[in-house]
Amino acid sequence: MVLVSLLCLSLPTRADDSSTEIEALLSQVAQSGCEFQRNGSVHSAEDAADHLRLKYRRGKRHVNSTEQLIDRLASESSWTGKAYSVICDGVERPSRDWLYEALASLRAPE
Repeated sequence: MVLVSLLCLSLPTRADDSSTEIEALLSQVAQSGCEFQRNGSVHSAEDAADHLRLKYRRGKRHVNSTEQLIDRLASESSWTGKAYSVICDGVERPSRDWLYEALASLRAPE
């Protein structure tokens, strides 16, 4: 019984940790200075972060980790299936790759 109680108490912590990390990643998107291409339109970093926050709020129940956010919500359009891309310093690349790199830098020890 005690073990079950301890496990239940630890679950919100994991969810909170993921939410904190997701918000840190989205803040990094907003502050990147890059442009984000979505369905043929180019958006500012701030607009892209706002859009991904909206998708996360709506799809939160399908996301248990930052990796799932990237794979399920932040890499392609749920409407068209077209991949999102990021343009930094004139170089365009898939948003999935950019986001995983940003996540790795967030997790890297200082």
